[in-house]
Amino acid sequence: MPSLMMLPSGCCNAALSRVYLSAAAFRPAPSALGFGTQIATSAVHLSRRGAPPPPRVMEVETSPAPPDTVLSTGFDFKGYMLEKAAAINCALDAAAPLAHPERIHEAMRYSLLAGGKRVRPVLCLAACEVLGGGSAWAMPAAVSVEMIHTMSLIHDDLPCMDDDDLRRGRPSCHRAFDEATAVLAGDALLALAFGHLANPASYPADGSVPPDRIVRAVGELSRCVGAEGLVAGQVADLEATGVGTPVTLDHLEFIHLHKTAALLEASVVLGAILGGASDDQIDKLRKYAKSIGLLFQVVDDILDVTKSSEELGKTAGKDLASDKTTYPKLLGLEKSKEFADRLLKDSREQLAGFDPIKTAPLLQLANYIAYRDK
Repeated sequence: MPSLMMLPSGCCNAALSRVYLSAAAFRPAPSALGFGTQIATSAVHLSRRGAPPPPRVMEVETSPAPPDTVLSTGFDFKGYMLEKAAAINCALDAAAPLAHPERIHEAMRYSLLAGGKRVRPVLCLAACEVLGGGSAWAMPAAVSVEMIHTMSLIHDDLPCMDDDDLRRGRPSCHRAFDEATAVLAGDALLALAFGHLANPASYPADGSVPPDRIVRAVGELSRCVGAEGLVAGQVADLEATGVGTPVTLDHLEFIHLHKTAALLEASVVLGAILGGASDDQIDKLRKYAKSIGLLFQVVDDILDVTKSSEELGKTAGKDLASDKTTYPKLLGLEKSKEFADRLLKDSREQLAGFDPIKTAPLLQLANYIAYRDK
């Protein structure tokens, strides 16, 4: 019988009412038990066009970590992820309500509330907490980076990009709706992200987050997702796909430091900025974020060749089929795993100068990225 944890009533308008921790989701691992959680959401009343609703269940999963990690400090990673995921999903639901014109809002919510790992927004909150800030200080940034991440997934799945029909175990946005609606849903999420981040009403009314931090956060996010960041990586990725000429390791690293790591970097740095970090602290947390960002992609590449579509919730083996250069293709599977281990070590080193109690979530999130299985 699964255990049940009730959230406070009135948590949000239409989303979270209960958190289920299913016993069936526990998975044995070499050194620890993994777990999965399912966050139930109420159904959204949609228009008569027959557009599919967001799923009734949003999944938040963590993975096992080896015994030499922060587990020894007694940090409850499971409980931490449950708490943060509930708050994040509640905030996402409230920030993107169903409105007129309904179809575009349906498409936005279809992808935004489709669950997922919520790694980026949790990183944002955790980085703020390292500096002694409260979750409420960084929640607008956490919501914004998840909106932009969702936008990137919607656009990445389009036929003109990576052309994928499956995302998080169900039809991609352009398949559930249509290509034009998917493009516009992504555009709308991008605009909403910046509006939410910049709006003073998104923050605590007590003025605990000074305006100059908000302005700096907006500039940082813009750089990380624009032509110097995420967009640059996507362009370089498209240019390197199917060209028939070898892609160098340096070029592959450029692609993923921008396409994947940039938004993870933004998540951590925004949290640090809003938490009141010094420039030196921001620099260390930025290096941590770049390491785990590149690690995220290396692990993604490994999973693409070692897991099935059913296990991943998206099309497996697609990189190989499209002749895309990946780390296993360039380095081999074992060398890719060694590279991942090195990146994990580098990320831990960047956190050495901070309070070890406060950095426990960031350390364990790095472990999660390294040892996840989807």
